Amino acid sequence: MNYFKKIIYFAVPYKKYALLNIFFNILYAIFSALSFLALIPMLDVLFNTTKIVYEVPKYDGIINLKDFLINTLNYYISESVISNPEKALLIAISLIILLFFLKNLFNYLALFFITFLRNGILKDLREKLYEKSIKQSVSFYSEKKKGDILSRITSDVLEIQHSFLSILELLIREPLTIIFTLIVMFSINIKLTFFVIFFIPVSGLIISWIGKALKRLSLNVQKEQGEFLSILEETITGLNIIKIFNAENNFIKKFNNSLNNFFKFSNNLLNRQNIASPISEFLGIVVIGCLLWYGGKMVLLDDSLSATTFISFMALAYNILTPAKSISKSFYSLKKGDAAAERVIEILESENIIEDNPNSIKIDEFKSEIKFKNIDFSYSKNFYLKKFSLEIKKGKSIALVGSSGSGKTTVVNLINRFYDIDSGEILIDDKEIKKIKLKSLRGLIGMVTQESILFNDTIKNNILIGDPSASEETLIKVAKIANVHDFINSLPEKYMTNIGDGGNKLSGGQKQRLAIARAIIKNPPILILDEATSSLDSESEKSVQIALKNVMKNRTSIIIAHRLSTISDVDKIVVMEKGEILETGTHKELLKTNSNYKKLVEIQSF
Repeated sequence: MNYFKKIIYFAVPYKKYALLNIFFNILYAIFSALSFLALIPMLDVLFNTTKIVYEVPKYDGIINLKDFLINTLNYYISESVISNPEKALLIAISLIILLFFLKNLFNYLALFFITFLRNGILKDLREKLYEKSIKQSVSFYSEKKKGDILSRITSDVLEIQHSFLSILELLIREPLTIIFTLIVMFSINIKLTFFVIFFIPVSGLIISWIGKALKRLSLNVQKEQGEFLSILEETITGLNIIKIFNAENNFIKKFNNSLNNFFKFSNNLLNRQNIASPISEFLGIVVIGCLLWYGGKMVLLDDSLSATTFISFMALAYNILTPAKSISKSFYSLKKGDAAAERVIEILESENIIEDNPNSIKIDEFKSEIKFKNIDFSYSKNFYLKKFSLEIKKGKSIALVGSSGSGKTTVVNLINRFYDIDSGEILIDDKEIKKIKLKSLRGLIGMVTQESILFNDTIKNNILIGDPSASEETLIKVAKIANVHDFINSLPEKYMTNIGDGGNKLSGGQKQRLAIARAIIKNPPILILDEATSSLDSESEKSVQIALKNVMKNRTSIIIAHRLSTISDVDKIVVMEKGEILETGTHKELLKTNSNYKKLVEIQSF
């Protein structure tokens, strides 16, 4: 219950629905007991054992309330019993129908209001989980599987929702039903009631013993569900690669292994959970059997209890066993819910290592330069940058080149503050980026990556991610700069064309030019191009290069490039190897010496 207690705080905004639920559950519990008690006058009429009352009873205090109510009822029935037994039976039956109607009406109203509570908690939990997920650092997702995150936001939250309903029933409705029913039973016969009470804790101990392993079993199921969702997500994302390498059978085997584990864990969980119902029912029958034996003796042998009262008492005893059985089911739900809550709380309480410092400042413009001063950066004990120093002046273009793993992408990730450095300083206009508000820091930067990350939406909305408030005129202007306007106009729905999942309705060059338009509309003073043309064919590359030249005018540009022919015009080239700078200079300067850059150019020219 430790994790589940934290989830309960999400119910605070919906406390009025909780209070209404409790109110109607109290009424339900009262009328549940009274509806079975009303069987006595009906049975008395049927068996002709009604106590005849000739005078209107007088109220004589709460101590004698039971006798007053019974005598009042008998007074109104007495005359009919003598003159018209059919009318008396009709009155008794009408009373039962009225009480059962009110009982079920209050049951519906209790469920009506708890619906808003349950769905409200579901909505707020998912909102918080999504907000937490989207604000987490990039490093967080280096250690987490996407499918597992999806499983927590979907199925785990649903499990909590169902469990929350159970806990309200457990704490309010069912115990109150038992309490009010016991009060009525005590008013009928104390000995018989104590006889029933004896069996309730015994049943509870047996059910508790069965449920001890439920949380562990439920955790296994939820973790394995996250595992096969991860495999499914990876399969859909990398379907082309899977097919080209004929790896379908490998992935089918991997997915089936996970499903088999899920099958095994689910069977263990459900078999443990399903045993609760038959055991509860068997224990209930045992209680009823013992009650029949003990109460039957009171009716048949010592005549201390009337037959009609005993029949009603049996109905009341059943009214206790039903909520007791529900409590046992709620106990199982709580165990499963607590396991789900643990996984959800783990996300909600996960630390975001990239956050604004308390004294961080807002900057609105980039004035002079970006400086890297003696940067050391490592991740998972692997060094990516060592004593890295570099200056990038405003308005200049700089290219980072080198073999894969040399640290080029790490440099731009650090400018964006996707990660924090181990030592050294990164300065923008002599302000340490850790002391700049993240939103304003990233507001200065536009980025075009090698893989064009687009969303399943219209062309217009994909571009407007860069600036949602941009006008139609600005939208068209940036599309022309990005060399994509003519293509868009050739589409039937033009800018309102949906591009599909990840932009799969477009070619590589078209997607890349849309990504460039998205970066331009933001109008950032700093532009990062991370291998923006490396995955394109020659024709697409030419179109994208034209777009990039248009974009880079009057901007500070940082370019990561494998194709060295695309960076011959930049102001400075930085050659990197194993997280260190080997050499710097212009394209012409580096070709004049026996530099590593020259060797790379010769290799690509071969």
